[in-house]
Amino acid sequence: MNKRYYIIPIFVPHLGCPHDCIFCNQKKITGNTKEVTKSDVEKTIAQYLSTIDRKNSFVEISFFGGSFTGIPLDYQNELLSVAKAALDDGKIDDIRLSTRPDYINEYILQNLKRFGVGVIELGVQSMDDEVLKMAERGHTSNDVIKSSNLIKKFGFKLGHQMMIGLPNDNIEKDIFTANEIIKLKPDFVRIYPALVIKGTELESLYLKGLYTPLSVEEAVEICKKIYILFVKNDIQIIRIGLQRSEEINMDNDVIAGPFHPAFRELVESSIYMSIIDYTIQKYFNLENNIFININPKEISKLLADKKKYFNILKLSYSTKQIKICQDNSIDRYEIAISDGRFTKKMSINEYIKLSI
Repeated sequence: MNKRYYIIPIFVPHLGCPHDCIFCNQKKITGNTKEVTKSDVEKTIAQYLSTIDRKNSFVEISFFGGSFTGIPLDYQNELLSVAKAALDDGKIDDIRLSTRPDYINEYILQNLKRFGVGVIELGVQSMDDEVLKMAERGHTSNDVIKSSNLIKKFGFKLGHQMMIGLPNDNIEKDIFTANEIIKLKPDFVRIYPALVIKGTELESLYLKGLYTPLSVEEAVEICKKIYILFVKNDIQIIRIGLQRSEEINMDNDVIAGPFHPAFRELVESSIYMSIIDYTIQKYFNLENNIFININPKEISKLLADKKKYFNILKLSYSTKQIKICQDNSIDRYEIAISDGRFTKKMSINEYIKLSI
């Protein structure tokens, strides 16, 4: 039996970062405004563990929000000591944190090793120094390279967070960033389209007409290209798009930008349409009826955003009918296309290997 993966999130506010990046309002993004205490961490762990079957689970404590290694060392150790105790007692299986590329050095990594941290995520955002400067990140692409190599040298699992659609950014720079990240071989990535969040410098630029965010359609197309690059190079994509929290919603906090509660589904829906289009063109008579067989757990991706991408696909063909059939025998991330006489299966990974 495969173990279920659980994250116990500990949101540490903006204490560790002296930089106010133009896109960032950490209090809004984390949904948290108060300092987290040792007691808070203990209570959060206990609360989550009370609902988890430890025999069939992999549990990870994750310190998110702000730049963890930028907070005072004593405070880092106070929070990490609780996680380490849970790790030593077998209550959890790993510890993860996120930080800035310029807040990593050998001493910091030695200390994190001492407390059993296994995963470090870096807020890379871009590997283009002009974009980083415009975003007021306070670090360069070289900091990303140095810190990534050091993290891997110390044996940590490495994650990269990249952001598309920042000021002075474009699709060419986003592709460049993805390729530079690939060279550094992180274990996984997160991809975030830039959003205009209330209370940020980006909001000021937007209201002055000095910044135009990506549309949802533009962001999906860019993320689709990046998705293909990462999968092609065997880099896991663990998230696409900012997660909705009680403090993040389109009506109150997101002023503009490509915010969608199921953004990853939009990207994967677009990829599915490309697979279907490629397969029909290559293997089928366009005058025949076409049947698309898909695992029921994947159906929402195929029909994402009120069948937006599926309807576009249907309009492009003169077939009598394109019908969707749910089939539990089809693997996840795979489709089987048939005309009643011949069936062709193809997975997202197979298509990606063919498409570049």
